[in-house]
Amino acid sequence: MMNLDSAARHETSMEMAKFLLQVRAVKLAGKEPFTWASGRKAPIYCDNRITLSYPHVRNFIRQEFVKIIEGQVGPIDAIAGVATGGIAQGALVAQELGLPFAYVRSEAKKHGMGNQIEGEIASGSSVVVVEDLVSTGKSSLLAVEALRAHGCDVKAMVAVFTYGLDIAARNFEQAKVPLYTLTEYNDLIECALQMELLNEEEMGSLRQWRQDPEKWSDQHMQQS
Repeated sequence: MMNLDSAARHETSMEMAKFLLQVRAVKLAGKEPFTWASGRKAPIYCDNRITLSYPHVRNFIRQEFVKIIEGQVGPIDAIAGVATGGIAQGALVAQELGLPFAYVRSEAKKHGMGNQIEGEIASGSSVVVVEDLVSTGKSSLLAVEALRAHGCDVKAMVAVFTYGLDIAARNFEQAKVPLYTLTEYNDLIECALQMELLNEEEMGSLRQWRQDPEKWSDQHMQQS
């Protein structure tokens, strides 16, 4: 039986999942899988930047991030967004908390000042990183590395959604970065089933992908 905290987290997760599905920030494939930037096939595609177009969803995300930071992380000095998906929401969170904001590129610019961190964050600052989506965690953690190299103390990362892949859990554990997300893959597909956006066969395919994304992708690439 869930305690009050876990029950509240689950309620938030299901509400966030419902919002993502309603505004089609997350799309689920029927028969034709999506092709990710990596070339891999998947039955799900996520673009949380769409949430910025819906004030009620945008505000929900901001306030839930603020609750996590104030309730789970504690006092910090600044917010950093991961380019590009974490920039707008990170700025909204920083505004709500009255904190400095900067964003982190995937790599340093090859022109101008050659910055990777855009904005002013003092060395020694305690920082929470804002991200929109976590898959393997590799690109998200590049921002953490850049901030640490700058002398910052990264207290945690907050993200809207995670696929919940085992490799991401390992990557964040190795990097010693607590990760807090508003919703995750299993709750999202449960919500989609409740909203009758999936049938049982599609649900089974989505569960299989979650268990072994590479095997699922290989099978569907052979079929195409």
